[in-house]
Amino acid sequence: MSSHLESTQIPTRGWTFNIALQLGRVSNLPTVWTNTLAAVLLSGVSITPNLVLLLMFAMSLAYTGGMYLNDAFDRHIDAAQRPERPIPSGRVSARDVFLAGFAMLLVSVAVVSAVGSLTTNTTAALISSSMLALAIVSYNRWHKGNSLSPVLMGLCRMLVYISCALTVSAVLPALVVTGALVVFSYLIGLTYTAKQEHLGRVSTLWPLGCLIAPVLLGMYHANDNVLIIVCTMAITLWTLYCLRLIFRRHVGDIPKAVTGLIAGIALIDALLVAIAASTYGFTDNSTLFLAGACWSAFGLTLAFQRFIAGT
Repeated sequence: MSSHLESTQIPTRGWTFNIALQLGRVSNLPTVWTNTLAAVLLSGVSITPNLVLLLMFAMSLAYTGGMYLNDAFDRHIDAAQRPERPIPSGRVSARDVFLAGFAMLLVSVAVVSAVGSLTTNTTAALISSSMLALAIVSYNRWHKGNSLSPVLMGLCRMLVYISCALTVSAVLPALVVTGALVVFSYLIGLTYTAKQEHLGRVSTLWPLGCLIAPVLLGMYHANDNVLIIVCTMAITLWTLYCLRLIFRRHVGDIPKAVTGLIAGIALIDALLVAIAASTYGFTDNSTLFLAGACWSAFGLTLAFQRFIAGT
């Protein structure tokens, strides 16, 4: 009887599919795919769908590798605050997670560079993807107790746009820079909120003002464009919903607000797609399809977060 009880209480050790998903917070991957799509469209360069898919794969590896490193670097803090995570619970070793995380970052840089060689932008692709990998490692190494960590996280997402754009385009269009800066601002507000997750409240509210950047961008570009107006309204309403959770301060509201804001990144990308379509003159059908893909990614992220924790 006692041996049976021990076997049911000791967690399974070694890699499993479920552990790999937990470490990678893969529920948020749809937002990385929309980042990539928006960056390519904002660049104004026409490339084959296969190359876009390769970039999505590379950015997925960069994101997942970063999440692995996050758990590896935070293993001692997680042991106190989140002992159920794979490393502190003893299911996998920190060494193995470090190796997997760094390996994914290296493969990501290699894939982006390969795409860059096909679009004659090898050097820019290599440099920008390496900067992204360096930013990811820097964030994971120094984010705890660092007041500037939201800036580092914002820089990581910002470099996703810049890296993808420079891989397909010889120049960096103003639209890409604008979109990247808007997401950079949004991530500062999001990450600051996430840093307060274990407290159950947000102690300083002014960083939340950074979340308004996408709304301001949408208002600036709206004019009479119905799709841009709809996308702006969607971002506004969703952000207000997440802010309501933050200010309500019920148990579990902060984590729910954080994962909701993460999903909201896909809504921002839908807006960026609509702006790109208006600027470059996409057909109505292609515009609706591409924006719809971002809206679908928003829904997928929320659905996946119900099964795999997004933070």
